[in-house]
Amino acid sequence: MADAPTESTRAKPARAAAGSFIGAVVEWYDFLLYGIVAAVVFDSAFFPEISPLAGTLAAFATFGVGFIFRPLGGLFFGHFGDKIGRKTVLVWTVSIMGVSTALIGLLPTFASLGWWAPLLLVVLRAVQGFAVGGEWGGAALMAVENAPPKLKAFFSSGVQVGYSVGLLLATSIVGLLQSFMSDAVFQSWGWRVPFLVSVVFVAIALWIRAGVPESEVFREQVAKRAPEQRKLPVLDALRRHPAAFFQIIGLRLGELLTMYIVTTFALAYATKNYGFSSGFMLTTALLVGGIGIVTIPLFAWLSDRYGRKPVFIAGAVVGVIGSVPYFLSMQAGSKILIVVTSVVLVNIAHDMIVSVQQPLLTELFGPEYRYSGAGLGYQVAAAIGGGFTPAIATALVLLGGGTWYWVAAYLGLGCLVSALVALTLRPADEPSITREKAHA
Repeated sequence: MADAPTESTRAKPARAAAGSFIGAVVEWYDFLLYGIVAAVVFDSAFFPEISPLAGTLAAFATFGVGFIFRPLGGLFFGHFGDKIGRKTVLVWTVSIMGVSTALIGLLPTFASLGWWAPLLLVVLRAVQGFAVGGEWGGAALMAVENAPPKLKAFFSSGVQVGYSVGLLLATSIVGLLQSFMSDAVFQSWGWRVPFLVSVVFVAIALWIRAGVPESEVFREQVAKRAPEQRKLPVLDALRRHPAAFFQIIGLRLGELLTMYIVTTFALAYATKNYGFSSGFMLTTALLVGGIGIVTIPLFAWLSDRYGRKPVFIAGAVVGVIGSVPYFLSMQAGSKILIVVTSVVLVNIAHDMIVSVQQPLLTELFGPEYRYSGAGLGYQVAAAIGGGFTPAIATALVLLGGGTWYWVAAYLGLGCLVSALVALTLRPADEPSITREKAHA
């Protein structure tokens, strides 16, 4: 007779999910905070000698640098995550992110250091990208590999809810500071406060993660393998599943474009072209972040029940449909319509897509090279489809003579590609759902 599960055994999925969630909150708070502040401060603080539009473009370009280094972080941390364990690597990533974020808060501006200031800003942004590059793979695996078989999406959804909470924290802190400070004070030194607050969040994350057990799958299936069988996990992933990397890139386009256009690009575009206040746009970002705390687990639960693909494809199609109305509402000057269309693009399209990603993407690879394979593919997609989205969108505005038409086309096309790639996934590409239905 099999032993009854102990309380400790039953608590493992919840502890693993909690550890993944809190770490994701800290990582994304730090990473997204940069984009928010870049949209309202960095053009004048670090690029004052060029035109305002060019300064915004330069600030968004430094935002994109972090995404260039995310694949390197995914490769580096994924390698060690597959060799020495998920938990140890996740401690590294959150520590490195916290230090680099705090240093941005202490960085002198152009007025003090000249061109050394933006150069150091780029370096610290690169370090941020390197750290967050290793976060998603480990956090997703800790949650997915310890989750109950039929609730993998739900238990791992905290990784993506961490994104929403991080966005919520970043936008709310910046918004509060702007409310209580004059614009001159915030531009002078107030913007530094949110970066320095990160130190407290990192300390909390490290404390919680210290009590999270190592991934069950890693201990049982990977750690027992001979060292020579685990020399370069990423090469095994590339050799055995080469198509998976391209699938991940296509699958992530809709998610990346909806989020970064609404929460980063639009913050600058709507304020400078249509007269909306940065406070209103930050409040809108705050709203969609808060709603995501509910919608992401809800859609994840639905995907566990009805399948990953239906939920994913529905979200991507909503993104295609919602791309033009979002900019029409901005052009019409309607705050209500901007809020409604932002919710459609983020809390329906984006949240439906990301709610299924943890099991869908990680299980494209075997457990012995899963951190390397899924982590690298995820971060390459982020670099291609997310990092330069605000800069690309700004360039498309220039191409369109100040209009938004090319940006809407860019957004809609990205969502369409994600839907088409999801349609091509074979049942073998959804291993957890296939197994669960087979045993139902």
